[in-house]
Amino acid sequence: MKKDTHPDTYRTVVFKDFSSDEAWLCRSCIDTKDSITWEDGNEYPLVKLEISNTSHPFFTGKMKFVDTAGRIDKFNKRFAKSKFAKEDQES
Repeated sequence: MKKDTHPDTYRTVVFKDFSSDEAWLCRSCIDTKDSITWEDGNEYPLVKLEISNTSHPFFTGKMKFVDTAGRIDKFNKRFAKSKFAKEDQES
């Protein structure tokens, strides 16, 4: 591997798809707040995924209901607190 190619934060993390309950180890420099104990007994940073190749209909061939309403409600709550929403309400 070439030197100075990857960032200093490049490390092993666990990606977990919560809709299919699959998890795998991978190297990444993504920031995470959560951690999980892996099968080898070590603790790794956790990246939570809603959809991956293990749950996406294109890869699985099965249609699965995704909770879009919950995501839309979360977005609307966050947007209502932003400065853009306040400008719209004043107009």
